[in-house]
Amino acid sequence: MRWAISGGAGFLGLHLARRLVADGHDVRTLDLAPLDDAELERSVEELRGDVRDPGAAARLVDGADVLVHAAAALPIQASRGSIRSVNVEGAAVTLAAALEADVTRTVLISSTAVYGIPKHHPLREDAPLVGVGHYGESKIEAERVARRAGRRGLEVVILRPKTFIGPERLGVFEILFDWIREGRRIPILGDGSNRYQLLAVEDLVEATVSAGTADVAGETFNVGATEFGTVRSDLEGLIAHAGSGSRLRPVPAKPAEVALRGLELARLSPLAEWHYRTAHR
Repeated sequence: MRWAISGGAGFLGLHLARRLVADGHDVRTLDLAPLDDAELERSVEELRGDVRDPGAAARLVDGADVLVHAAAALPIQASRGSIRSVNVEGAAVTLAAALEADVTRTVLISSTAVYGIPKHHPLREDAPLVGVGHYGESKIEAERVARRAGRRGLEVVILRPKTFIGPERLGVFEILFDWIREGRRIPILGDGSNRYQLLAVEDLVEATVSAGTADVAGETFNVGATEFGTVRSDLEGLIAHAGSGSRLRPVPAKPAEVALRGLELARLSPLAEWHYRTAHR
C-alpha cells in the first residue's frame, strides 16, 4: 500500500513513517521541515511544502491508498490565527485533495482537547465538544471538515489521542527533560498523587495503522493508555531512568491557581486558561 503522511517530519509522522516502511509499505511525506533522519530519507518520498497549498496537497495524495493527516500547529508554537489557518484550512485543502485523488481512506489526527476540561471520566466519544482554547476549537472545526468530506464520499476515521510521548518527544517536554538532565528540582502541584494519562507514541502508531486499514470508516475513536499512574510516580520513574539527582518539589496548589489565574486575566500566556483550570481540578 502507499501511505501519505502530512506532518511527516513531526513527532508522530516520523514514528509512523518508520513503522510503515518496516512493514513494507510505500510512504510519501509532506512537511515544511526536513525529516532530519538520513535512513528514513532514503526509504520514503519526502515532499517539502505547506498543507494549505493545494498543489502540495495534490502531490502528497497522488496515487495514495491511505492519507494520515497529522499536520498541525500547536499553541506553544503559533498564534490563534496561525493555529486556525493550519489546523482548519490545512485540513480542508488536504482532504479535498484526497477526495479528488480517490484516496481510499483518510485518518484525521485530532485530539482529546476537543472535550475541553472534562467534568467526568472516563470520556466517551459522544461527549460534548467544547474545546480547550484556540487549539481545541481548531480541532473541533477540523473534525467538522472531515465529516463534510465523509458526506461527499471520502472514507474518514478520526482519532483523538491523549498527550503522547516517546523517543524524540520535545516541545514542552524538552524543559522537563533538560531540568532532569541537569539534576534540578522538579516542581509539582500538591503531592503529585493526581493521575495523568500519557499515551506511548508506539500505541498511537498502532491505532493509526489500524484506523487506516480496518473496516471502521466514519468512526471516531479516543486513543489512550490502558494503564497509567500518578504524576509523582511517572516523574520519579523518569528521574530514576535518567540516573538523575533531581528531586520533586511539591508546590501548594492554591497559590499556583492564583498565579495562573492572574496570567489568564493578563493574557500573558496562550496556555493560561488551560493551565489554570487544570490546576483547579
